Amino acid sequence: MFDYKVKIGLVAMRRNTTDRPKGTFLTWYSAEQRGKRFTKYIEKNFSSDKVEFVDNKGIGIEDLVFDDASAKEVVERFKTEKVDAVFIINCNFGNEEAAADIAMALGKPVLLWAPLDDEYYVDGMRPTDSQCGLFGVSRQMQRYHIPFSHLPCCRVESEEFAKGFDSFVRVACMVKNFRGMRIGQIGSRPQPFFSVISNEGELMEKFGIRIIALNFAMVEQRFNNAKELYPDEIAEYEKYFLNNYTLDELTPKYINSMATLAATYKHLFEEFNLDVMSAECWTATPLMFDGLAPCAVYGLLNDLGYMVSCESDIHCAITMALLKCATLGEGRPLFGEFTVRHPENKNAELLWHCGPFPLSQKAESGVDSNARLVNQREWFRGKDGTYTVARTDQESGDYMILPLVCNTTEGPQTHGTYIWGEFSDLQAVEDRLIDGPYIHHFVEMEGDYRKEIEEFCKYFPNLKIDKTIK
Repeated sequence: MFDYKVKIGLVAMRRNTTDRPKGTFLTWYSAEQRGKRFTKYIEKNFSSDKVEFVDNKGIGIEDLVFDDASAKEVVERFKTEKVDAVFIINCNFGNEEAAADIAMALGKPVLLWAPLDDEYYVDGMRPTDSQCGLFGVSRQMQRYHIPFSHLPCCRVESEEFAKGFDSFVRVACMVKNFRGMRIGQIGSRPQPFFSVISNEGELMEKFGIRIIALNFAMVEQRFNNAKELYPDEIAEYEKYFLNNYTLDELTPKYINSMATLAATYKHLFEEFNLDVMSAECWTATPLMFDGLAPCAVYGLLNDLGYMVSCESDIHCAITMALLKCATLGEGRPLFGEFTVRHPENKNAELLWHCGPFPLSQKAESGVDSNARLVNQREWFRGKDGTYTVARTDQESGDYMILPLVCNTTEGPQTHGTYIWGEFSDLQAVEDRLIDGPYIHHFVEMEGDYRKEIEEFCKYFPNLKIDKTIK
């Protein structure tokens, strides 16, 4: 299962220069004071249940890394502490050799920052050239082909810093959990759906992603055992369906089976240490379990933190995982496909699926906000707001991710779970999907995470960001 907590190594640096008296050019003293202040401020103001820091206090001179020896000590400490990312702070010019050595040795996402040089003396001298050194550090990273992110020069107390740092934390969470991701594949795929074919070997070779094959014979065996093993859990899920939805006349006889399948899938996640799951659904589950449909079960599992992509779509499962990590585990991804255009708004599209949205994402008001179960499938409209709309896919071994954004808009009421999304240019989106390598299945997540997706792709050269749609 994914770990959404990010541990960041803080590296305060200066250039290995001559020590000059206070009040003169590029002094050690100014760099030392800044390093202590920035480290203290960042640890105090950005530590949380999702963010932890490891600093370089006690390493170098006055807690500043400046040469090969201090860089080596930082690497040893960060490896021992198992940091997920590195934040390099140019307190005064920085040290390009040490910065690159640390980044290369750790192989983690790197954030570069030069604080605003805002101190000047009356005689024209200045104690810092932090931005100047940033260009040397970044060039050294480029020479070693080390991917990195960077913050604009700004004050540590600024909103610009807070937003940029928060974005990097999200990217680090995405990178951390993408490497070695474990995807459970239940069944194969719906027979006519050649569109969801994926290449298991390539995913392993290019990204270290493992597909854990779970056949329906195993699912059936776990399902039959679940009634004895998890009776309290099943009873809890039954109450969930009965208390939160208006049921039609077809659904009540399936409530126990729906709750049992939810418990079965949840424990498969835990038994096989899965991060996300992709399952054959409407062509297999009803045959295996006497008419049982899994749609609402997927919605419940999503709200419990267990993501399942519909119709054996591995690439959508990957995208669900990435967007979930971009929210540090707080968001709930929707599996809504491009379905039909709005009858009146030329830039609005129905992002729909037969009923797998998590109940927590239900619209708060409106005639189509009432949660219903119709033949085991959820019927309601999703929340209003801004959504990232994205899909990962591949063509001839070239992997791409297309990040879009839409705002919800009014549209006709329909069945299943859905939102009407308005894009800046829907025709351009349709043209891009038709040209490929994408299909109609997309993932929607509340919020705009296009920047985080683009930064994430820096750390995986085999996955390109598709920027054809602005």
